[in-house]
Amino acid sequence: MGTALVYHEDMTATRLLWDDPECEIECPERLTAALDGLRQRGLEERCQCLSACEASEEELGLVHSPEYIALVQKTQTLDKEELHTLSKQYDAVYFHPDTFHSARLAAGAALRLVDAVLTGAVHNGVALVRPPGHHSQRAAANGFCVFNNVAIAARHAKQKYGLQRILIVDWDVHHGQGIQYIFEDDPSVLYFSWHRYEHGNFWPFLPESDADTVGRGRGQGFTVNLPWNQVGMGNADYLAAFLHVLLPLAFEFDPELVLVSAGFDSAIGDPEGQMQATPECFAHLTQLLQVLAGGRICAVLEGGYHLESLAQSVCMMVQTLLGDPTPPLPGLMVPCQSALESIQSVRTAQIPHWTSLQQNVAPVLSSSTHSPEGSSLPVLADSPTCTVAEDSLSPRLDRPCHRPTPPICTAVALTVSGAALDLPPGVLHQEGSALREETEAWARLHKSQFQDDDLAALGKSLCLLDGILDGQIRSAIATTTALATAATLGVLIQRCVAHRGQRLLCVALGQLDRPLDLADNGRILWLSIRGKEADIWSMFHFSTPLPQTTGGFLSFILGLVLPLAYGFQPDMVLMALGPAHGLQNAQAALLAAMLRSPVGGRILALVEEESILQLARTLAQVLHGETPPSLGPFSMASPEEIQALMFLKAQLEPRWKLLQVAGEAHRGEGVALF
Repeated sequence: MGTALVYHEDMTATRLLWDDPECEIECPERLTAALDGLRQRGLEERCQCLSACEASEEELGLVHSPEYIALVQKTQTLDKEELHTLSKQYDAVYFHPDTFHSARLAAGAALRLVDAVLTGAVHNGVALVRPPGHHSQRAAANGFCVFNNVAIAARHAKQKYGLQRILIVDWDVHHGQGIQYIFEDDPSVLYFSWHRYEHGNFWPFLPESDADTVGRGRGQGFTVNLPWNQVGMGNADYLAAFLHVLLPLAFEFDPELVLVSAGFDSAIGDPEGQMQATPECFAHLTQLLQVLAGGRICAVLEGGYHLESLAQSVCMMVQTLLGDPTPPLPGLMVPCQSALESIQSVRTAQIPHWTSLQQNVAPVLSSSTHSPEGSSLPVLADSPTCTVAEDSLSPRLDRPCHRPTPPICTAVALTVSGAALDLPPGVLHQEGSALREETEAWARLHKSQFQDDDLAALGKSLCLLDGILDGQIRSAIATTTALATAATLGVLIQRCVAHRGQRLLCVALGQLDRPLDLADNGRILWLSIRGKEADIWSMFHFSTPLPQTTGGFLSFILGLVLPLAYGFQPDMVLMALGPAHGLQNAQAALLAAMLRSPVGGRILALVEEESILQLARTLAQVLHGETPPSLGPFSMASPEEIQALMFLKAQLEPRWKLLQVAGEAHRGEGVALF
C-alpha cells in the first residue's frame, strides 16, 4: 500500500520577525532541509505524496478551546509589535501573520495522514510539518507549538474510526507535556516520552516530567515518562529504553495505531538535545515499532534544529517505512549508567500498572542449570558514564551507513510447490541449484548424514545463502528433511563464517545441537531453544526452553534475543527450525520479524519439511516486510519461564551489557525479565 508523505509549502511561511535567540532555531529551513534530503536520496518519489489541507475549527476543537482558537486566528491581522507583545505572554513562542494558516495546515497534515493509513490508502507515513505541536495545551501555545497536531490526530482517530487503543511515542528531546496533559486520565491512549530532564533543570522544568508521573484516575499507568538526567545519550541507551520499557508495555497494550511525535532534536549534533544517537538509530526505532498495530504508523515531525542531522534522521525513518533494510548501527551496544538508572526508575513507577513489568524475580541458580566454569572470553567494562564531546554542538556528521537494497527481497527453496503454499507476491521460488559440484563436496564431508534425496535441498540452501552473502537476496527460506537438518545447518554455518569474516547469530529451535567442530572464537553466537532447562556453556553458547505463554515469549524476545543480537552485531541470522521445534505460526513470525532489525533483514530460515506447509507462508510474509500476526491475549510468564530467563540474564550480563535494566545502585535487587 505504500508510504505517505504529507506536506505543504505554505508551512515554510512563518518565521521570527524580531530578535529572540531562544526562538530563532525554529525556522523554515527545517522543513526545506528535510524535504531536500528526501529528494536527494530519491525517497520522495517513492512515497505517495499528499498535500496537507487546513484542519477545520471543529477538528481543532477536538483538543483546543474555542477562545484559544479565536485568539490564534486573530494573529492574522496583528502588526509586528502586537505579535511580539502576544508572543511574550507564552513560553518560547513567536507568532507571525501566517501562523494560523500554517498551524492549521500542520494539524491538517496529521489528520490527512491518519485518514490515509486508517482507510488503507497507505500502510504508514510521515507528515513534515511546522509549527510543531506536542507542547501545545488546550488553551495555550508553548515551546514553538501552536496546535497539538498529534493529540488532535489521536482524538480524530478515536472519534471517526472508533479506535480504542492508540500508542503515542514521543522521541523528541523535550517532554511533550501538552500531550501528557490532554490524555493523562484517558486509558485509551498510551503516551510514552523520553526527554532531557537533568533532574528538572532542563526546559520545561516540570516535576510532572519525571518518571513518577504515571497519569490520573483511570489513566494511571498510561503516561510513561523516561527522563534522561544527563546529556550524551546514544544508540545503546535509546535501544535499551525501547527494549526494556516501551516495547513490553506496547505489546501488552496492543495498540490499533501508533502515532510518533518525531522530534529529531534527540539526534547527534542538535544544540537543544546534546545527545549522541546517530541518524541510523531512528531507522531501527522505526522498524521496532512496525511490528505493532499491524504496521499502522503515522509519524509527525516535532523538533530538530541541526539541519543536516534532522535531514539524515528523517531520511532514515522514511526509508525504513518504505521497507528498506535497516543500516548497520555504529558504536558499542553498552548503555551508560545514567540511562540504566532512568530505565530502572520508570520501570519501578510503572510496575503496579503493567503485568509485563511484574515478571521480576531474583535469579535462582538451581541444579537444573549449567554455568560456564570460567570463560576465557573477554568481559566488557562496566557501563560508562554518559559524556558529550566538546564539539558536540557542531559535530562532523559522517555520511550515514546504508545497506544496499538487494534486487530480491525474499526467496524460498522448498521441497513442495510454491503455488501450493500460496506465497506472497514478489517472493522468488528457487527451483534449482547451480552448485552441484560444491554440494557434492560438502556431502562427501558429511557422508553419513546426507542421503541422495537431501543433495538437491542442500544445493538450494547454499544458493540462497550465497545470494544473501553477495547482496542479491535480502532474506530466504529453505527446507530440509528432518534427518538432514543438523548437517545442513552445519554446512551453512561453515560456509557463512568463511565468507569475508562474517559474524553469525544462529537461533536453533528443536532437536538441533551445536556442531562440535565449530570454533568458539566469538564469531558465532549460538542460542538454542529446546528442552526444559536453561544451560550455558560459554558467553557465545547457551540454551533456554521455549516459553509457552505470551508474556514469556515476549520477554524471551525483548529481554534476551534482541539485546544479544544488538550487542553481538552479527552480519546475518540463521534461524533453524528443527524436529520438535514447537513453534507456533505467530511465534515464528514475531521472532523472524524482530530479528530483521539488527541485521537489515539478512535472515536465512531453515525449516524441516514436516513444518513447511504450516510455516512457509507466514515466514515469507514477515521476511517480505509484512506485520506478524498477534500472539493473542497477554498472559503472564510462568515461574519456570521466569527462572530460565533470569538465570541466563544473570550469567550473560557481564558480557552482554544491553541485557541490563538497572544501574549500579540497583544491582543485587534481582534481574528484570525484560
